[in-house]
Amino acid sequence: MMVRVRTASAPPGPDLSRLAALRAFRRDPIGLLEQLATYGDLVRVRVPGRDAFLINHPDLVRDVFVTDHRAFHKGPTIQAAKLLLGESLLTSEGEHHRRQRRLIQPMFHHDQIASYADTMVRGATRTVERWRDGQELDVLAEMSTLTLSVVGETLFGTDVDEERSVTVRRALTDTLGMFNRVYSPLFRLLTRLPSPTMRRLRRVESDLDDVIGAMLAERREGGAAGDDLLSVLLRAREDGVGMTDQQVRDEALTLFLAGHETTSIALTWTWWLLARNPEVEARFHDEVDGLEAPPTVDDLPRLAFTRAVLDESIRLRPPAWAIGRNAVADHRAGEFVIPSGSVVVASPWLLHHDERWWPDADAYRPERWLAGRPEGSRHAYIPFGGGPRRCIGEPFALLEATLVLATIARRWRFRTVSDEPPGLQPVVTLRPKGGLRMRVERRPAGPSDTPR
Repeated sequence: MMVRVRTASAPPGPDLSRLAALRAFRRDPIGLLEQLATYGDLVRVRVPGRDAFLINHPDLVRDVFVTDHRAFHKGPTIQAAKLLLGESLLTSEGEHHRRQRRLIQPMFHHDQIASYADTMVRGATRTVERWRDGQELDVLAEMSTLTLSVVGETLFGTDVDEERSVTVRRALTDTLGMFNRVYSPLFRLLTRLPSPTMRRLRRVESDLDDVIGAMLAERREGGAAGDDLLSVLLRAREDGVGMTDQQVRDEALTLFLAGHETTSIALTWTWWLLARNPEVEARFHDEVDGLEAPPTVDDLPRLAFTRAVLDESIRLRPPAWAIGRNAVADHRAGEFVIPSGSVVVASPWLLHHDERWWPDADAYRPERWLAGRPEGSRHAYIPFGGGPRRCIGEPFALLEATLVLATIARRWRFRTVSDEPPGLQPVVTLRPKGGLRMRVERRPAGPSDTPR
């Protein structure tokens, strides 16, 4: 049982030792966050080496992500990701981060992203051609393979074949399983020793370097003249200075991993939520059946409910369930001061399930999005973070997920194989524990399955 503690200089919080808090976090991180939220909108908990603060109000989130963003760097999990990803856009800070973002941003401009739409639809079409009516599938694995192929072709101009796909998915699963150790007081020591964890990480790093290295070699052989990301990275220059091979590797690997993981998870949870809500699923199918052919970017205005289905799925099952920041300067949060050196955590899981901002918060109600962003949801809906460090790939991910949903739903529906909801596996992302087994059923054919 948690005991409330409050002093004049600190927000309320549980009477837990630092090691007890660490054990609770590793055992059930979402459960711990939900318990902490009962103490208020700003809660302090002691963790090994420092204090952590949970912020659970949109105004507090805005101040950390936007108003006073310079007082914060990325949190411990993302900092630990440097072991694998190096100094990439995701992990870097300061001028290096700003320069890399300027170099990469053109790849994510609206017109450039729109040009990827046909590739996204073709990828979804190829995926479902392997399925059989009544087949039981691991939906997470299927969506991961699909999004890997899309990110490979659109951003890297190359085919991610089955061997590469299996390598990347295995490496990502192994890597994500290591990040629950970042708050351990022994983590920094473990990274310096030939421990089993570090040996596994080095194997993962080697496997991923082989995949990215092969892609880089393919691009160089072709003269790096294309519009794909690798070619752009190899050609990118600012003030006459380009990226080193190491910088290209770090950015390519980051975008390759991040460019598919969150989207595949969002799609996976969406198929499960649709299967559990037949009235919503029927309305969704009615909309996609109104298309005369597989969707194109010009069909997006006709897919308003499909996009609402996606937004509501991300609200209920946010792929990024917690977002951390390291305070590098003192920050005032209401009547309290968060001191430099502290960890600050904002949780999309908590904010997205809060009845104050989302009436009937646990219900799957895509219609709440049809009139635009729900009133009062600004900074209470943060699946992609916020402020200057908001995810650069957000428009890409939303376009891909919308088109993939519409493409697949024209021919298939998913059915649950268990009445029990899938368990949650909150690592860096919020995966269904052990994958997600579902059965696919073929729907009646529509006007055309030939991409336009």
